[in-house]
Amino acid sequence: MIKRAVVLVNLGSPAMPTPAAIKTFLTQFLSDSRVVEIPRLLWWLLLRVVILPLRSKRVAKLYEEIWTEQGSPLTAMTIRQAALLQTELQQSGNTDVIVRTAMTYGQPSIAEVIGSLREQQIENIMLIPLYPQYSGTTTGAVYDQVARLVSSSRYVPDVRVVRHYCYRDEYIAALANSVRDYRLQHGAAEILLFSFHGIPRYCVEKGDPYYDHCIHTAKFVAEELELTDSQWKLCFQSRFGRAEWLQPYTDELLATLPADGIKRVDIICPAFASDCLETLEEIEIGSRECFMKAGGEYFARIPCLNDRDDHIKLLESIVMDCKF
Repeated sequence: MIKRAVVLVNLGSPAMPTPAAIKTFLTQFLSDSRVVEIPRLLWWLLLRVVILPLRSKRVAKLYEEIWTEQGSPLTAMTIRQAALLQTELQQSGNTDVIVRTAMTYGQPSIAEVIGSLREQQIENIMLIPLYPQYSGTTTGAVYDQVARLVSSSRYVPDVRVVRHYCYRDEYIAALANSVRDYRLQHGAAEILLFSFHGIPRYCVEKGDPYYDHCIHTAKFVAEELELTDSQWKLCFQSRFGRAEWLQPYTDELLATLPADGIKRVDIICPAFASDCLETLEEIEIGSRECFMKAGGEYFARIPCLNDRDDHIKLLESIVMDCKF
């Protein structure tokens, strides 16, 4: 009998790589005050008059480059991760746990998935946001949705959220193993870049722990790989808008490396649990072009943890250690 549920929560993706679908997705995503902390009226005007009309068409073209038969790579991989975690739990004797997926933005929504589980008489629910490093802009938004669900419920669901997992030894080991496996097959570049999704600097100044979490992740993976300080660097990608974001910016750093004599680069994106637009297009295509134009000779993107066995076992360990 199913008594417990685990929900893997990812950011979400548009339903189709079309301007209309992109507009629908971006409207929900960029309307969240966790994501953009600008006075609502001003942001409402900017979003609808300037950003959505211009950005929807451009982003649709980017999604077209990475779209698969299964749809969005992020959605397809999240579903696969859930299926593999379900199998892993069953094989270890946890037959009373069901695994589902939900998206912070887009479909299926967190509220819909929890509602469906409650209809199945499942009251013990664990949400695992697939954001290893906590940020109010990501995991905080998951907490907001759970809070709204709780506040609107007559019979409050028993829901817990895993805040972060960047400090877990299994996570650090899985990242290090992914680098070792890639370099064993392709050889090692002169430097390993840890490119994390950026957030505005003011978020950190107001108390967001994300920057510290990123530093911890990169530092401990580098130590696990026995890299010297000159063999790795930390940087941040996906800047949006005019505000100052966490630095150094990935593309600006890449553009300077060849002049410093570093022409072979490996890059990994630890903030992403699965490959998505930000890794498959922004890094694989855009950042590669930036580095090569600056005089680089070799650029390798190490895949996200995706469906690696050690990644799925990491997720299982989170479930087993967090009693619910």
